[in-house]
Amino acid sequence: MLSRVRSAVAHLVSSGGAPPPRPKSPDLPNATSAPPAALPEAPRSPPAGAGSGSGAPAKTVDPRASFSRPTFLQLSPGGLRRANDHAGRAVQSPPDTGRHLPWSTGYAEVINAGKSRHNEDQACCEVVYVEGRRSVTGAPKELSRDQGLCFYYWGLFDGHAGGGAAEMASRLLHRHIREQLKDLVEILQDPSPPPLCLSSTPGASGSSDPSHLVGPQSCWSSQKEVTHESLVVGAIENAFQLMDEQMARERRGHQVEGGCCALVVIYLLGKVYVANAGDSRAIIVRNGEIIPMSREFTPETERQRLQLLGFLKPELLGGEFTHLEFPRRIQPKELGQRMLYRDQNMTGWAYKKIELEDLRFPLVCGEGKKARVMATIGVTRGLGDHNLKVCSSTLPIKPFLSCFPEVQVYDLTQYEHCPDDVLVLGTDGLWDVTSDREVAATVDRVLSAYEPNDSSRYKALAQALVLGARGAPRYRGWRLPNNKLGSGDDISVFVIPLEG
Repeated sequence: MLSRVRSAVAHLVSSGGAPPPRPKSPDLPNATSAPPAALPEAPRSPPAGAGSGSGAPAKTVDPRASFSRPTFLQLSPGGLRRANDHAGRAVQSPPDTGRHLPWSTGYAEVINAGKSRHNEDQACCEVVYVEGRRSVTGAPKELSRDQGLCFYYWGLFDGHAGGGAAEMASRLLHRHIREQLKDLVEILQDPSPPPLCLSSTPGASGSSDPSHLVGPQSCWSSQKEVTHESLVVGAIENAFQLMDEQMARERRGHQVEGGCCALVVIYLLGKVYVANAGDSRAIIVRNGEIIPMSREFTPETERQRLQLLGFLKPELLGGEFTHLEFPRRIQPKELGQRMLYRDQNMTGWAYKKIELEDLRFPLVCGEGKKARVMATIGVTRGLGDHNLKVCSSTLPIKPFLSCFPEVQVYDLTQYEHCPDDVLVLGTDGLWDVTSDREVAATVDRVLSAYEPNDSSRYKALAQALVLGARGAPRYRGWRLPNNKLGSGDDISVFVIPLEG
């Protein structure tokens, strides 16, 4: 066991190696819906040659391609080389060609300082049209193009152990969301409460009468209230799960290596849905006020969930780990002594007598950015990671990693927004060195220097946030103005204006 732990630590220190070249994954089947002609054309974010949100068939992509960026950046071969330069770390944004991202969204990114061979972040910005699959009654229905729904979509995908999972999610996750929404088009457009059941029999009623199943005095005789908002949340959650399952099916044939954190924003029918699985972050800055729209999922924040799973299913620990947490590693000479510990039920600490099984490596170890699950991975939610195992072991880690996002909802119709109110999305490369208050201060400083109707102000803000987190090259690394180390990670930022 000790040799495996040493190997794990050595693996963490040397984890910046180059991932193998990755071929692209095929597209979702039967993804044929296209945005109506009246909608503004949105620059597409899949890698060059892949299918776009319009549902066009994917083209054959050279599997030897080792690096790709969102196509809305419109990078030339020379620009792609500059984007892949770890020494220069040039900030990349969409060019000033007159074609803006939806809502004049600002975007900027920069590659890491040698942490991994390529930029493993990916981004997607789409306008997606959803055509209803059937009516509420289950009868076949022909919808005209103006009877469907349209949603706006932004996604940041922070890859680890390779960029394959992040690239695949950036191309396909919004299509899974669209598929999940197809059954809800008519329901979401109807102000009445959603039906309890959707009948599969044409012409049958969309609701069911459970009276023959329960007695008149049953406590279950009343129906729970379900909102339209919760239907959208459920569609997003199901889409994340289906995306993760697709990665599991295709990980061998298409070398979908590694995993990725996913931070997704959807605007639909007046509401903004922010779905986060990982350690990226989203905040709203409104009239100087900071409104958190996500929380990070790390071994520390999800310690009790991980410990509970290890307690309920000890076979997942392989006899090598303990679900208990101690302030430090226990030494064999301390057997029989009483030491501080906590388990899956505890938020505080207590003392227990050290036994032989307590000498095993803790399921959750370290703190802060150094916290790890099974001494291997520092995030506990995301997509992919189906091949991830404890270093020098066959013990899988995926059972402890959840693909389900936490979804927060913000109703845009409840507030009067000004041009300086924005939603900021960033991968952890931004938040590792920048606080929410510092981001809000940058929002105020940058936007106040532009006219309110200048659509380029949001791209300038995204660039300022990336530059502020990256720092400048100085002696012994990239440094911030206060001489602290800047972020050496990949940094990707969306700035979404909320006015209008």
